[in-house]
Amino acid sequence: MSDESSAPLRPRVGCGAAILDAEGRILLVRRKRQPEAGHWGQPGGKLDWGETSRACAEREILEELGITIVAGPVLCVTDMIADDAHWVAVTYRADGCVGEPTIQEPQALADWGWFPLDALPSPLTAATLDAVASLRA
Repeated sequence: MSDESSAPLRPRVGCGAAILDAEGRILLVRRKRQPEAGHWGQPGGKLDWGETSRACAEREILEELGITIVAGPVLCVTDMIADDAHWVAVTYRADGCVGEPTIQEPQALADWGWFPLDALPSPLTAATLDAVASLRA
């Protein structure tokens, strides 16, 4: 058994989706955990071994918010590199969802909401800044 603290540092992969409703609003969640605790971002989470990134985004969003999405095309890929974290975040576009979002992981998420692209909360995660820029392009 290896000691994770002695393992070489490697980037981690996160997968999520920019979920848009029929009015063009984006679904965002407020994070409780690092990295970027307190920031608003699209829902998603850590890629598991042997899982596709698309399946990860769909699974994580179901686990976090109890809604079903279909991950569409890749919207953007973000390198989030900080002193104590290095994540590569793949963001898919999802048009709509099935179900009403409810926080299923209160230890990880503080809040959620639908926001017009011209009235976003602050601060936003790095991946969300990239996703919004792609949506506006």
